[in-house]
Amino acid sequence: MKLVSWNVNGLRACLQKGFMDYFKKVNADIFCIQETKLQPHQTDLEELNLEGYYAFWNFAEKKAYSGTAVFTKYKPLSVNYGIGIPQHDNEGRVITLEYEKFYLVNTYTPNSQRGLTRLSYRMEWEEDFRNYLLKLDSVKPIILCGDLNVAHKEIDIKNPSANRRNAGFTDEEREKMTMLLNSGFIDTFRYFYPHKKDAYTWWSYMRNAREKNIGWRIDYFIVSQRLKDYLIDAEIHSDVMGSDHCPVVLEIDDKLI
Repeated sequence: MKLVSWNVNGLRACLQKGFMDYFKKVNADIFCIQETKLQPHQTDLEELNLEGYYAFWNFAEKKAYSGTAVFTKYKPLSVNYGIGIPQHDNEGRVITLEYEKFYLVNTYTPNSQRGLTRLSYRMEWEEDFRNYLLKLDSVKPIILCGDLNVAHKEIDIKNPSANRRNAGFTDEEREKMTMLLNSGFIDTFRYFYPHKKDAYTWWSYMRNAREKNIGWRIDYFIVSQRLKDYLIDAEIHSDVMGSDHCPVVLEIDDKLI
């Protein structure tokens, strides 16, 4: 079974930059996107052909901001939007699909913003979101994917020393990721490729960063440790354009579905 996660940085814009070509080519069983930047009345997009997929959308109250969606070939047992805390649930950041043997959680983690103006809120989010995941994990294992807005280790960012106090690479954000993983979860890419360098999923639009591969790895598939034996491979499709992020892929044993 193939799962894909991609921060499209505006679905309408990405559709004009080859989204459907990739969508058809990769032929994912479950395809998760973040930062859709859509409102409910904007999902009837002529370019978006989702034949064969169930589609689930979560929208931010603010226009042209945030938002998540999941396209899946497998009908879920249930779907939940948000994490049940009003202060976190008005930006369309989380969709949870329940299947017989696992939960799929698609998320777009809040950015701490320039000058770390939203770092304190980010810390509240991290605590509440981890508690949400642990509650799910106590019922059945989790596959978490999305733009988590943090480069966990120095290997996950091109210039670690220059970015130590920048949003996405603060000690506080990295420690929250460590705490999550230590709570019983696996960063699947590092599980397969613990020492692979220059593997990034986001590049600034400035200074030809993508051409120079000056990037950050901030998009993830993270799974409960007890799913370890189902893991087949994890990939970063860095050659796929259309956004400032690229898709990440997880392959798992079909026996899980």
